[in-house]
Amino acid sequence: MNKYEVMFIVKPDLEEATIKKEAESLKKVLTDKKSKITEEKAMGQKELAYEIKKYKNGYYFLYVVEANNEAITEFDRLARINENILRHLIIRIDD
Repeated sequence: MNKYEVMFIVKPDLEEATIKKEAESLKKVLTDKKSKITEEKAMGQKELAYEIKKYKNGYYFLYVVEANNEAITEFDRLARINENILRHLIIRIDD
């Protein structure tokens, strides 16, 4: 298992319950594929460096996970097709 930092930005115009549901659904994708989430941080709403899909703000979430390649691939696939996710980034951490 490799260690990864997974960050994603959720649209700001959604209801708070929907934002939390989106974060939980992406977390579930990782845990269902036998990944271990070692750190989880909801960073709140922040201003974007530049406009993305006509949004100037977004809700940031960060997960530090120990995951296999299958879990990361599935997370990446679902984050790309989810319309409520503005951006996501997956970085492998070398130990």
